[in-house]
Amino acid sequence: MRPLKGLTVVAIEQAVAAPFASARLADAGARVIKIERPEGDFARGYDDVANGQSSYFVWLNRGKESVTLDLASDAGKTQLRLLLAEADVLLQNLKPGALKKLGFAPADLRAADPRLITCSISGFGETGPMAERKAYDLLIQAESGLCSITGGPSEPARVGISVVDIATGASVHAAILEALIRRGVTGEGAEISVSMFDVMAEWLTVPLLNHEGGKSPQRIGLAHPSIAPYGVFQPASGAPLLIAIQSDREWRDLCSDFIGDPELGTDVHYATNVARVAHRDETDAHVAAAFARQSSDTAMARLLSARIAVATVNDMAGLATHPHLRRIRVDSPNGPVVMPAPGARFLGEDLSYGAVPALAPAKG
Repeated sequence: MRPLKGLTVVAIEQAVAAPFASARLADAGARVIKIERPEGDFARGYDDVANGQSSYFVWLNRGKESVTLDLASDAGKTQLRLLLAEADVLLQNLKPGALKKLGFAPADLRAADPRLITCSISGFGETGPMAERKAYDLLIQAESGLCSITGGPSEPARVGISVVDIATGASVHAAILEALIRRGVTGEGAEISVSMFDVMAEWLTVPLLNHEGGKSPQRIGLAHPSIAPYGVFQPASGAPLLIAIQSDREWRDLCSDFIGDPELGTDVHYATNVARVAHRDETDAHVAAAFARQSSDTAMARLLSARIAVATVNDMAGLATHPHLRRIRVDSPNGPVVMPAPGARFLGEDLSYGAVPALAPAKG
């Protein structure tokens, strides 16, 4: 039995953040009724690479029922009221105030049904000087400062996935589960508000505290601003490798078992991480010289033998054939789509995943 079986979620959603959260609820057994505008969730048109369908939509809408409503019409509002009468959770990411203007203010809905859990996603929250602004993933990456610490030294860059949307969706998923647990104890629902900006600002705590502590982080590509050595090195032949030294003990092991200079491990200039970061160029030069003396395969074997954390610098072709990639098969209107499996596993349980819905005819 799925943990959320018997619960009903009404999701007035589009794009990525809210669908990410509701997809997880559907995976857990909830009945998720996805409310789409007459032209459909605009994420349906983002691309056409998944059997002629949007990769975003296929990924984030499995296991849901699609109901197409014109919420500007009386018929659409009536239909929504009927759906909400049976709902445990209302999830929505319309612009702030839009649901209230339609006659469905979350506070009013909860007053009528105290067990209802509502969750509203916005760019900057319900109030404040920027609350009315449109907000999409890359805009929040830029506004929050995330882009300023992403990329190489020459210019800021976008994180290569919709990290703000995904982080927001994960935060929403967790908040709804917390509210469901509390409702099971107290019988009371909740009114939840999640701001994309707040989510990303909280994720940026470490670089922000470094900035306010006088050590504003710089863009350094595939390296770590606070740890050394932690980055990519090129062997004499073969693919580049990325290593991560997390402790002074690991640094000593690297010096004795890989660099071949045990005394370097206790040298005052390199013995602690703070010292190594202060002498990053010299630290990296010692490591680079050791890599330059051997092939990628030899370096990998020696690093693994020394229990040093190491990775290949893969691309999507590498991920597609990776030995640890788990996949699931999901039905869609255009046929099955194979995609990466969710990260969490319930051991001993063989889970199946619901189909991706087609766009239903409008009901109002």
